[in-house]
Amino acid sequence: MKTLLLTPPMTQLNTPYPATAYLTGFLRQQGYAVAQRDMAIELLLMMLTQKGLDDIIDIVEDNVAELDDEDLPDSIYHFFTHFEQIKACIEPVIRFLQGKDPSLALRISSRQFLPEGAKFDGLNDMQQAVADTLQWAFGDLGTQDKAKYLATLFLDDLIDVIHDGVDPHFEISRYGERLAASNPSFDDLYNTLAQETSYTETCLQHLLDHYFRDEAPDIIGITVPFPGNMLGALQIAKYCRQLNPKLKILLGGGYVNTELRSLKDPRLFEFVDYILLDDGERPLLNLFTYLEGKSSQDELVRTFYWHKGDIIYANNTDYNDIAHKDIGTPTYDGLPIDNYLSLCEMLNPMHRLWSDGRWNKLTIAHGCYWSKCSFCDISLDYISRYDEAGADIIVQRIETLIAETGQTGFHFVDEAAPPKVLFAMAQKIIDKGLIITWWGNIRFEKTFTPEKCQLLADSGCVAISGGLEVASDRLLALMKKGVTVQQVARITKGFSDAGILVHTYLMYGFPTQTEAETILSLEYVRQLMLNQCFHSAYWHRFAATIHSPVGMNPNEYKVTLNPPDHAPFANNDVNFTDKVEVDHEMLGKGLNRALYNYMHGMGLNQPLYLWFDQPVTLPPLADDFIEQCLMT
Repeated sequence: MKTLLLTPPMTQLNTPYPATAYLTGFLRQQGYAVAQRDMAIELLLMMLTQKGLDDIIDIVEDNVAELDDEDLPDSIYHFFTHFEQIKACIEPVIRFLQGKDPSLALRISSRQFLPEGAKFDGLNDMQQAVADTLQWAFGDLGTQDKAKYLATLFLDDLIDVIHDGVDPHFEISRYGERLAASNPSFDDLYNTLAQETSYTETCLQHLLDHYFRDEAPDIIGITVPFPGNMLGALQIAKYCRQLNPKLKILLGGGYVNTELRSLKDPRLFEFVDYILLDDGERPLLNLFTYLEGKSSQDELVRTFYWHKGDIIYANNTDYNDIAHKDIGTPTYDGLPIDNYLSLCEMLNPMHRLWSDGRWNKLTIAHGCYWSKCSFCDISLDYISRYDEAGADIIVQRIETLIAETGQTGFHFVDEAAPPKVLFAMAQKIIDKGLIITWWGNIRFEKTFTPEKCQLLADSGCVAISGGLEVASDRLLALMKKGVTVQQVARITKGFSDAGILVHTYLMYGFPTQTEAETILSLEYVRQLMLNQCFHSAYWHRFAATIHSPVGMNPNEYKVTLNPPDHAPFANNDVNFTDKVEVDHEMLGKGLNRALYNYMHGMGLNQPLYLWFDQPVTLPPLADDFIEQCLMT
């Protein structure tokens, strides 16, 4: 019985998403034959070749044949005008972004080599300011990074061509996200799957043909980490059914775990046989045992299936989940680790880590040791069930992955890495003389003293991320975050002083948050960045989910939930009414405008009102508030 695990488009292009790597390692450890493929990177690499561009221009010409030149989208007009030059550049640029042709950086950096489309407009409209920004970002000798940034803009132009002229669902890190994200109805996805085969789908089919020849699988397992993977996952499942109707097709992953827990639409089972929730190790073991004829369906764990006209959810609670110490080391065997693209989507040195570099991904612990934040899905297994493996096991997995991949970069993808294990791991790395580079997500808590921050830096930590969220002490207490702004200032400064880059997650629109509190949050952020407490951040609009304390106990947060009348498909985000009326859309635009400039080292001394389209009241906060916090 051979299993093929697939990651559908689109996810990260610089490094494999870890789900199939973990499951492949575990299932092989149990004696099962398992292969894996990352269809996101392989799909893009199929499209972005000279042959792929020939196919794309033929499709685009057919799709816009009735439009005059002045009616063409800018991306397509540029594509037509510079096609031969784009075609000549595409494969060398891909090789450069794969790290296989570094000498090309000199030609790319000259800005005479690449045809520059709409994504370069910002560089052309503000030449002096951009020149200053590029100097700030790359200095005089940062040719490789500058070229990587320009090459990424070149690819972004081509992605716009695919989106505007070939497949409107296609984006660089998501595919058909709108069809799946918090959509209570399966209709949009189902109708899209019934349409004529798209170019993207045709490319996926070609890849699957190769996989089936190479692996001859009996089982297909598809992970769906995000809403922007669901359309691709079902297109894959649909074609697998055609290739071999006897195949068993399984679906799981983060999107499934959060949004499909109350599934009632039977049409999904036209494409898949089993849908597995939460950690896949135990459900897969029990399902495989059943498929081998060694057990009954009554022994399935967290598994949906279709039986005699009904959706059945089987969850035998006699079986425990596999302990984190026993899940084994992920393996990247079967994934094209030398072919991923190191992109530079943003000049900020911390922000670019998510798209630049090939990282071995590991988890230090399962779940979150805090598990209290009211905005978080703390009722779900991936948060609520905390289980650590211990520093010895983590270091052993680090060494195993270095031996397998030859690469020493690690991204710890925990919800919040436990400090005690982190510190023990760091000390063992130092004691063993291991030279690695790593980063991960933490909670900004008082155990991270300057001395401990330096310990982490000495072990190879180059960056950390964590949530400051609303940057308001009243709201931080309401959301049970367990930190204060002053505390976060001191902790992040400790990391920064140790040479560690710091990213923070920010939130606006939390229940009862006033406009004044939102502007105050921005002032805190401005001062924190001015004092180099953190280097990068991201604002997101609060969304209530049915699995979070806000969604489960709305009265505590003075909101009224407005759930859909009927949600047979995705059921996670829920609309709500807040008694405090605030124009969050207007504020969000200003917050993001300010933050974009701050992350590029600009505008930190400008008054806050300049970032907003409407008048706002400036907060009564001393200009040196954070500076004073750091002195106490």
